[in-house]
Amino acid sequence: MILNNQSTPMNYKLKTTDQYEKKNPLMLAIRRLVPLMAPEKRNVYIALTMMFINSTATLAGPIIIAKTIDGAIKQHDMMGLIMRTALLGVVYIVALGANYTQIVTMGKVGRRVLFQLRNTLFSKLQSLPVAFFNQNTAGDIISRINSDTEKLNNFFAQALVQFLGNLFLIVGAGIFLLSLNIKLGLVALVPAIGIAIITRMISGYVSRSTVRSLQTLGTLSAEIQESITNFRIIAAFNRQDYFQEKFELVNEENYAASVKAGVASNIATPIYGFASQIAQLLVLLAGVYFIMQGSLSIGLLVAFLLYVQNFYFPLRQLAQIWSSWQLALAGLDRISEVLGMESDMKTLPSKGKDESGNLLEFKNVSFMYPEGKEVLKDISLILEKGKTYALVGPTGGGKTTTASLMARLYDPTKGEVFLDGMDIRSYEDAKRAAMIGFILQDPFLFTGTVRDNIVYGNDTYFEYTNDQLQVLLEQEGLSELLARFEDGLATKVMSSGESISLGQKQLIAFMRAVLRHPKLLILDEATANIDTVTEQLLENILRKLPQETTKVIIAHRLNTIEDADEIFFVGGGAVTLAGSMQHAVEMLMHGDTKKP
Repeated sequence: MILNNQSTPMNYKLKTTDQYEKKNPLMLAIRRLVPLMAPEKRNVYIALTMMFINSTATLAGPIIIAKTIDGAIKQHDMMGLIMRTALLGVVYIVALGANYTQIVTMGKVGRRVLFQLRNTLFSKLQSLPVAFFNQNTAGDIISRINSDTEKLNNFFAQALVQFLGNLFLIVGAGIFLLSLNIKLGLVALVPAIGIAIITRMISGYVSRSTVRSLQTLGTLSAEIQESITNFRIIAAFNRQDYFQEKFELVNEENYAASVKAGVASNIATPIYGFASQIAQLLVLLAGVYFIMQGSLSIGLLVAFLLYVQNFYFPLRQLAQIWSSWQLALAGLDRISEVLGMESDMKTLPSKGKDESGNLLEFKNVSFMYPEGKEVLKDISLILEKGKTYALVGPTGGGKTTTASLMARLYDPTKGEVFLDGMDIRSYEDAKRAAMIGFILQDPFLFTGTVRDNIVYGNDTYFEYTNDQLQVLLEQEGLSELLARFEDGLATKVMSSGESISLGQKQLIAFMRAVLRHPKLLILDEATANIDTVTEQLLENILRKLPQETTKVIIAHRLNTIEDADEIFFVGGGAVTLAGSMQHAVEMLMHGDTKKP
């Protein structure tokens, strides 16, 4: 889906439990399972062959026992007894070997599918726009990558072949029961009708309970992630009790949902066991009656009882596997929802270049967030090359949204944005990122060193040695910033930011952005957490940037924008040219969007 000039932002909100409840995911899930198994086709065939051998050997056992009882034992044939006993032993050994092979094979298949699925899922997440991550909690996304994929792996590794093997046993045992004596076979299968009806009645309840359990687990993960991320603030306000209460609430909700799902998933197991006992009792009573009539032998009655076990015991196992199956279906549904998402921020064909010479232009741009109010309405503005622009306005007025549209973190819901004379949507992501530098108030750094973070995403300097990079920083006038780090380029950096100060994080982000030599440099409160001396140093470095570099500064401290060539006031859905610094101050104080 690609946004046109009259569109609503795509809603990337992942489904809630209520949206799952009315959908039967069985056939859809089966269709989704097939592509996942495609690379493992050969190994799956091997496992299925071993399953077939194991099931066939299991079904052959009762017939051999019946022949032994009615033949060798009845006739006191010791040699025949030994031969049939040896044959039965061989059959059981073959079944053991086949069962072991299928377990090992599918265990490896499950791990490989899990590995590939997590890679695919993570790649998909990286292809989705910023809006997706704004609309969904990190904890729920992590739960889908870790917990849901693991449940799918458990199904592949343990339950899939067991599921198919038990189905084969049930069908095979049913055929033997009906072929050996159709009347006694029908008697044996009567309880199965009740099982089928009960299973049909509870399947929807089981599915809903399982999905609810997974959804509450995602909510629990989100709560844990939020508490850990914001623990410094929690401690500062001494509100551990508040977050403890919130955690207990979601934990209790997950506990209740998990218990309900566990009960629902295993509710059929005792019913299947009871049905098996009833079937054996009915077969025994009817079998004795048929023996007395002379229409059934003792050996066949024993075989019937064994086949009843072979029919109903797999049903009991299916009841246990059903839990894993439901978890796998629910997990696959949640995973497939992410995999099925497509970014609405596609690269469009180029329509040619405008030779006006402006670096950036908004043409009748409007923007609104999904299910939110319109933040910008019919905005037109031009940024010329080499000039410095400032965006001021009240908190929540749309300054960061405006800057995000400039960097194409979002697409406008109406209108067009042009970068260097071309529709910004026509640039490939790599080229657009190379042209635009974006420094945030609280930039994100990766675990590693200062050097790793400086050259991140910059192919030009990625292979530079530390000495070469040191020389480059001196040439770019950035060596004074590097001197603020005790070990220079080798200074350790943690993604949590605990190893360095917030001001130092901004210095790293600043060096990273400047080394890219962007045509457009956006600074969103980039100097909010540094001292005035360092701020002056950064301003001097900004003045040394190439003359064609356009700078956009978002700031609440007006001294940081006093040298701007033009000042825009952003608020009330409008972006208005403020004119002088004095008028910008007046507009900021009164929230006025009137032109000077």
